[in-house]
This record gives sequence, C-alpha cells and structure tokens, in this order.
Amino acid sequence: MIGLIVILILVLFLPFSVKKVEHNLEIFLFIMGVAAATIGGMMNFHLIEKALIDPINITLAVLIAGLICKWGQVQLEKGILSLTKILSPRVFFAVTVIILGLASSIITAIIAAIVLVIIINVLPLDRKSEIRFTILACFSIGLGAALTPIGEPLSTITISKVNEDFFYLLKLIGPEVIPAVVIFGLLTLFFVKPQESSTGLESNQKAESYKEILVRSFKIYLFVMGLTFLGHGFEPLINEYVLGLHPMLLYWINMISAILDNATLAAAEISPAMDSETIRAVLLGLIISGGMLIPGNIPNIIAAGKLNITSKEWASFGVPVGLLTMAIYFVVLFIF
Repeated sequence: MIGLIVILILVLFLPFSVKKVEHNLEIFLFIMGVAAATIGGMMNFHLIEKALIDPINITLAVLIAGLICKWGQVQLEKGILSLTKILSPRVFFAVTVIILGLASSIITAIIAAIVLVIIINVLPLDRKSEIRFTILACFSIGLGAALTPIGEPLSTITISKVNEDFFYLLKLIGPEVIPAVVIFGLLTLFFVKPQESSTGLESNQKAESYKEILVRSFKIYLFVMGLTFLGHGFEPLINEYVLGLHPMLLYWINMISAILDNATLAAAEISPAMDSETIRAVLLGLIISGGMLIPGNIPNIIAAGKLNITSKEWASFGVPVGLLTMAIYFVVLFIF
C-alpha cells in the first residue's frame, strides 16, 4: 500500500514540477502504470494481454480521425470560417462547446477532440483564451461522451456491468449532464475573448504530416496502456479504502479520475447491486473530475498535445472549474 501511495503522489506532482516528465507524459504514465501493477501484485499475463488489446480501438479511432481530418482539413476550415462570419465569435465559441459536447456521445470523445483542435487553430484567440476554451470544451466533451455506450470507454463498461440498454445512461445522468454541457458553453462568453482582429479570420494551420499522425496515435496507445496498468495496479488500494464507502464520499474520492483511467475506476466501483442514485453519484464524480488535469481524459491528452498546453497551464484553470462544478453537483445530488 505504501508503494502505491508513493506512485500516486509521483503521478500527481511530477508532471507539474519536472519538465522532462511533462513533455513525455505518455511514457511517464506507462512507467508508473507498470510500476503500480507490479507493486500492487496485479501484473500477470491476463493484464498484459488486456493492456495490449484495450488501446487498439481508441488508437485506430485516433489514426482514422487524424487521416480524415488531414484529407478534409481544407473543407472543414472553410466551413468554420463561414460560420464565424455568420455568428459573432463569442456565440460561435459557445455553440462549438455545446455541439461538440453533445455530439461526442455519437462521434466519440476522441473525434470530437480532434475536431476541436482544428477549430481552435482557425479561431482568433490569444494564448490565455485558447487554453480556457480548450479546457471548457474538453469538460463538455468528457461529460457528453458519457451519455451513450459508444461515446467513451467509461460508458461502455458501465452499460456492460449493469446490463442495461443503450439509453440507460442518457436517462440516468442526462438531466445533469446536458445542462452542464450548455453551462460550459455559456462560460466561454465570460472566459474566452476573441482578438480584436477577428474580422479577418484566416487559417494558417499547416496540415499534419503522416508521421505526426502516426506518432500521436502511438502516444495514445502508450497512454491508454499505461492507464490500464495504473488503474488495475491501484485496485488493491481501491478495494481496501474506497469500495463500500457512502456515495457522498465516493463522489469526492473519485476526483482521482483526474489522473487515473475513469473507465477502470468505473469497472472497479460500479456494481449491478447499486441503486441508481449511487451509480449516478459515482459516474458524475468520475466524469466531472476527468477534465481537471491532462491525464484525466483522452480528449485532454489529444488537445493538450496538439496545442502544446502544459500541465501547469491546464491545472491553473481546469482545477478551479472542476472543483466548482463538483461542489455545485454535490449540492444538486445530495442536498436537494
């Protein structure tokens, strides 16, 4: 347990304090994942096989989406530019966050994140606004993708564990998630400011090379593999100290999904024996906190990597927004 706690502390703090770790986050999380699985006594052939297979679908989705965006980038950018001429920049920001959040439940969180990056590269934003817009959009995507079993791994695993139908999550957490997606969109009106030269929008984004697309896909593969090891490696810690706790405590403890794979945590925590209120609390705690730090969600990793957003830059805005959202939904879920 002491070894796992040490690894947890390293995962929490090294990306913010060591530049080499920050710039090689996928490799770092992979090493920490292997260490956690080994120290936790979970490393075996079955876990290795799972870690090799689990990232394949996500990696293929990133690869295919990357190729489609490369081939269709000019048309997509023209469409974005046309929309920005019809809508004011601030309205366009809000609409983008809302649409990507809701659409991610169908097109997947990964593709939504790649589209987000292309959009941001066209928009007239200063560095501060670009970071804030990215984070608010990734919060929205992470929440919206949980509404269907095809949006992200967490929702797929949840549906499988509780043996429910396609629309179960939409009915269970939709009343909380959909307003949150809209609110994150509206927050762009206050936190994201277009540059004064926004009337002359032009795209100067160079198309990705095939090498860049392949390298990013490999990094995503390594990242998901590392999170698989990390999540399973921490199972003894979760089983010892987390399972069986009151939903109020589970809700806050699930902030660890800011650095761990929320799908693995969902697999460990959710049981068919739970009532719907407990499942709702567990899921909302996981998906809200997933936007707080870069490792918390795959869209975060994709967007931060492509836009060169550092862990400190992300946390400085993502953590306060996440904590405030967690507090509001705590009141909604448990007080009223």
